[in-house]
Amino acid sequence: MINDIERVLISEETLNHKVAELAKQISADYEGRDLLFITVLKGSFVFASDLFRRITIPAKVDFISVSSYGSSTKTSGVVKIIKDLDKPIEGLDVIIVEDILDSGVTLNYLSQILKQRGPRSLKICTILNKPDRRIAPITADYVGFDIPDEFVVGYGLDYDEKYRNLPFVGVLKRSVYE
Repeated sequence: MINDIERVLISEETLNHKVAELAKQISADYEGRDLLFITVLKGSFVFASDLFRRITIPAKVDFISVSSYGSSTKTSGVVKIIKDLDKPIEGLDVIIVEDILDSGVTLNYLSQILKQRGPRSLKICTILNKPDRRIAPITADYVGFDIPDEFVVGYGLDYDEKYRNLPFVGVLKRSVYE
């Protein structure tokens, strides 16, 4: 598996430091509020777990699973909800936790659907942001790293359900997916 990685883009140590910074900022911003993290499965579960454990205020968590990629490296443009939330979000302060904001198609769709459910507020937290690939009109409120337009895996991100368990973010060799 490690032989499929062209290079490490973000080390485990750098990820840990940034997650701690994001958790500190979110904890300060939401002190005294009714906070719910919505973790987008499957890719963001590693980041969300690390982030959630570092939050210093009371918070809840729920999970949603959406798909627009399948086994491809590019979005199909069609987003479908595979697993919906377990409870209503009306009146709650919600943060969508995502692994990567790429084209923005999935997060734009998801944020529109969730806004219709009446949360008090809705923000987005992503560990990775690829602004050069954005086609949907959406930005994240909390961003770990802006990265170049390269195909990355690890720290929850996959290619065809593989590489999620790498403790760093790495660039996948083109020969693996082309």
